[in-house]
Amino acid sequence: MANLFSVTAPLLIHLPTGDMHVMAERFPHTRGLVYFDLFWHLGNPHLGVHVVEGIVKGDGPWKIGDAMVRVLGCHGTDGALARRFDEWRIYLTENLDTYPSRPEIEAIARRHGALT
Repeated sequence: MANLFSVTAPLLIHLPTGDMHVMAERFPHTRGLVYFDLFWHLGNPHLGVHVVEGIVKGDGPWKIGDAMVRVLGCHGTDGALARRFDEWRIYLTENLDTYPSRPEIEAIARRHGALT
């Protein structure tokens, strides 16, 4: 059984609104999941952090309330999001010194109720 919070592959969340996001960071929450959008730290970091409420079910794909989380597909399946993720990886490689430290990321996640 794959644990949502230990999988290292990039994950996509499909929200009940129809929106889909690739998760840059993810943490367990007392009521579900906290996730960070790609490039979340370039603006107000709290606007790029989201809480999804619901019991985490499954072993990939996962259900959380009315949202579904799965591994990001290749360019043929999730083309635009896969390209965006590629841009994210390149950005991190070139700008690692500007990305918040792990303790800073975890502190922001805790302010949103994450269990870190």
